[in-house]
Amino acid sequence: MCGRFTLTQTAAQIVGAFDLATAPSVGPRYNIAPTQPAPAVSVNSETGDRTFRLFYWGLIPSWAKDIKMGVRLINARSETVAEKPSFRTALKRRRCLIVADGFYEWQRDAKGKQPYYFYLGDSEVPEGRSPFGFAGLWEHWESSEGDTIDSCTILTTAANDLLRPIHDRMPVILQPQDYDLWLDPTVQKPEQLQPLFRPLPAETMGSYRVSSRMNNARIDDPDCIQPMQA
Repeated sequence: MCGRFTLTQTAAQIVGAFDLATAPSVGPRYNIAPTQPAPAVSVNSETGDRTFRLFYWGLIPSWAKDIKMGVRLINARSETVAEKPSFRTALKRRRCLIVADGFYEWQRDAKGKQPYYFYLGDSEVPEGRSPFGFAGLWEHWESSEGDTIDSCTILTTAANDLLRPIHDRMPVILQPQDYDLWLDPTVQKPEQLQPLFRPLPAETMGSYRVSSRMNNARIDDPDCIQPMQA
């Protein structure tokens, strides 16, 4: 699964990685948690331009009676996403890239749950990394009182060799050359998208242990991603 992630890169780095027309107004986030604003890129239906947005993390289907359903839908299994009523329409019409530069996963041990931080590339220094996109879906929800929320979920797949000792699932991380296909609103057949759901190769990623202080979703500072001393 994917229950926490980070985005510490600058607006200029995000623009370059996702070919945005305008720079987003966003500060570094070290511990993005469910129900919090999640940074994402979607396609403007009128202009066709890529747009940086913030979604409520936890998909709320348009037919949901209230927002509580979103807490259970922070992730969608890529193997069944085309079949589930909560996700299948969004898979066809409302896909997005959840913008990140790392994510957390937990390993159970005798003392509890030890968090690990995962990132792309070979640099443990955040400044040496680049932002990337999780495969995401989004939905528009409106309450009976007229309140509206745009929400999102992150697709998951089987873990690669790096993650498997920690957890059996990982987020679907898309390659930059696949962004256009994922965001293309004319692509609506699940079989066209299924090849994108493969695990990212383990050799393209790195990881290290971090302090359990990041388990507290209210803590959002650079210490969350500091390597834990042996």
